[in-house]
Amino acid sequence: MRNLRMRYGKAEPVIDGVSLDVASGQVVSLIGPSGSGKSTVLRAISGLHKPDGGEVKLSVEPREMGFLFQDDALLPWRTARQNVALGLRLRGTPKAEAFREADRWLARLGLSGLEKRYPRQLSGGQRKRVALAQVLALRPKLLLMDEPFASLDAIVRHHVTQDLLQWVEGERIAVLLVTHDLEEAQALSDAVYLLSRGPRARISASYPIDIPRPRDLIGVRGHPTFAPLLQRIWHDLSGEVDQLGGGI
Repeated sequence: MRNLRMRYGKAEPVIDGVSLDVASGQVVSLIGPSGSGKSTVLRAISGLHKPDGGEVKLSVEPREMGFLFQDDALLPWRTARQNVALGLRLRGTPKAEAFREADRWLARLGLSGLEKRYPRQLSGGQRKRVALAQVLALRPKLLLMDEPFASLDAIVRHHVTQDLLQWVEGERIAVLLVTHDLEEAQALSDAVYLLSRGPRARISASYPIDIPRPRDLIGVRGHPTFAPLLQRIWHDLSGEVDQLGGGI
């Protein structure tokens, strides 16, 4: 993104002059105060909202993007297998092949034996794994994530994010993650960008995460650079929140 500007209607721009890069095999996190336009950035990249200025350059086709929302998009009348296979079927994959691929991804994410269950029969963590399988089955080259694990408890969240990290590292997927969890951002990412308070939010700071991959999400917190950088990011974010007079 270069000098991206976005507004809704005739209001003052939500973001104004935002620039960042996400490379193949890289996880980049976007943090900032509430109302700073983090989700707006994702909508601009996905094409859901047309920028008012600047540009978004993609090296992938629209069909090569995946979007994982905070609330899963599972259809309640479809089984886990049918939900994961849906995107493949819409792309013209034969039914039997789509179901085989769905079963493979469900197995990879620890859901073997649950293929015929409906969303109402799954726990929150299981539903999130199905939603993740639904996206990864389409083999995206760019994955956009908007607070996808916020509703999960700590243990389930750890296992799901560790699964995600394994596939990102293995498949060389580019990921842009919006999150309020600073430790999650630092543990997962190659770089973290801080948006200033809005309106007219911009990138106020960026932090390269120089921790080798592959990573274990528990072990990475013991890296000697982790705590000092976390303290720095927290200090900078708190400064933006204090100026805003609101919350994270």
